[in-house]
Amino acid sequence: MSIRFNGVTIIFNVADIERTRAFYGEYLGIQFERYDEEDGSAYLMTKIGQEVDLMVFKGDPKPGNTPNVVFGLNDGGIDTLIERLAAVGVEIVTPVSEAPGGWFADFRDPDGQIVSFYQAAEVPRKLT
Repeated sequence: MSIRFNGVTIIFNVADIERTRAFYGEYLGIQFERYDEEDGSAYLMTKIGQEVDLMVFKGDPKPGNTPNVVFGLNDGGIDTLIERLAAVGVEIVTPVSEAPGGWFADFRDPDGQIVSFYQAAEVPRKLT
């Protein structure tokens, strides 16, 4: 199975997303768009270059919880990929779960870092 990634997303958990938006805008010139969810939550997003997205969520900002690196799965297959990793003993931290617009899962790399996958809902979760 060949996996095609469609970029990388770096996610920061912060105490106050508006404070973060102001800081990055004023001091680094990075402009975020705000997205408000139906459940009342919100997040910020911007693109850095052509293949890196930067997202900001309200959450626990302590080191170890942030930043998160998320690999986007262009063709889907998140269930297949997580099953393959689990079968060889990779620790699955968060099983495939619903995320805004799709699905995500977290695992630990060989050094214990948490890495994530994300795929859009429109693409298949299983690949052959």
